[in-house]
Amino acid sequence: MPLSALSNLAPQDGEIYYWPGFYGPEQADDYYQRLYQSLAWRQEQLFIYGRWLNVPRLMAWYGDPCAHYRYSGVDHQPLAWSVDLQTLRGNVEAVCKHGFNSVLANLYRDGQDSMGCHADDEQELGQKPLIASLSFGDSRLLRFIHRKTGQKLDIDLGHADLLVMAGELQHHWRHELPKTRKSKQPRINLTFRRIYV
Repeated sequence: MPLSALSNLAPQDGEIYYWPGFYGPEQADDYYQRLYQSLAWRQEQLFIYGRWLNVPRLMAWYGDPCAHYRYSGVDHQPLAWSVDLQTLRGNVEAVCKHGFNSVLANLYRDGQDSMGCHADDEQELGQKPLIASLSFGDSRLLRFIHRKTGQKLDIDLGHADLLVMAGELQHHWRHELPKTRKSKQPRINLTFRRIYV
């Protein structure tokens, strides 16, 4: 099924497409285990509000040799694609009809790991970035907040769910993955991107 067959969930100013269960349960379980064990997870520090802080999750950056990415004062040099990441990229590209040259992998170890409110609007991502987010593991809430109106859109992303952000979304909306007091098992999130150099 092409991306164009999905409904746009964004109420205004952008595009959000959601495909629950992009992979079947057994295949999703297999990918989760392999990614959890094989990716080069590390604790990063980012320069935020004038000081260095530990990122509340583990991260890994993979991509083509040219796909250098800088945000919050840190340069990210891409690691070489693994076989699993190449396969996942190909499957997502086929649906999105869009090429990706990099992927940011995040590992949320429990409910206290999180991602702050932000937009993926760095210059390297282009004017209207198309970003595909693929999740494996426990479900977590992804919240979108409109920059001007404050309108919120909550989407609970589960095991093997695919979410695609496109159009003007990054200019008008920010998004976050907030902490939760609920008991949560680990979650892996892969955000496929194209870096323009």
